[in-house]
Parts: sequence; C-alpha cells; structure tokens
Amino acid sequence: MFISSAFAQTAPAAAGGSDMQSSLMSMLPLVLMFVVLYFVMIRPQMKRQKEHRTMVEALARGDEIATAGGLLGKVTKLGDVYLSVEIAPGTEVTVQRSAVVQVLPKGTIK
Repeated sequence: MFISSAFAQTAPAAAGGSDMQSSLMSMLPLVLMFVVLYFVMIRPQMKRQKEHRTMVEALARGDEIATAGGLLGKVTKLGDVYLSVEIAPGTEVTVQRSAVVQVLPKGTIK
C-alpha cells in the first residue's frame, strides 16, 4: 500500500521533465524558420541598403547617374537631400538623393 502511493507521487515529476523537453522541441521548428528567413531575406536586404547608402553618399559633381524614374543625367549640384541633374544641355531637374539607382560609367551619356 505504501509503495503504490510512492510510485504515484514520482510519476508526475518524471512526466513534468519530459513535458518541458517536448515544449522546447515544439519551438525548435519556429526558431529554425526564423534563422533561415534571416539569412535568406533580411541579411541580403540590409547589405543592399548599406551599399546604396554608400553609393549615394559618394556622389560627386560630374557623375553620370540613373534615377528610379528612368532619367539619365549628369550631377551638377549637390545638396543634403536633393541634387540637380542635367538631363539635356540647359535642362536641369532636381531629384532626391535616394532616387539615384545607379552611378553610370563616365562617357555613358553623350
């Protein structure tokens, strides 16, 4: 009679430890999905943003650029947020620095 009650008291304690382990194992796929998402999507996007930021900061007068709107031109004036781009002889437009998509090689625009 005393031994049966002793086994009954120790059985839930052993099950409680395995319950904690099973809950950790159920969280493992979620953690693995986040890790894969980070390396496949988030990290490359942050790298692209950093490259774009350094390209925009390195713009200089005379650089030939392409904007997000499809304009090709030569940088004539630089500001903190805006820059002036000559798209044709005597025609200048003002665009945001963040709209610059690509710096073209010298001599691309004639």
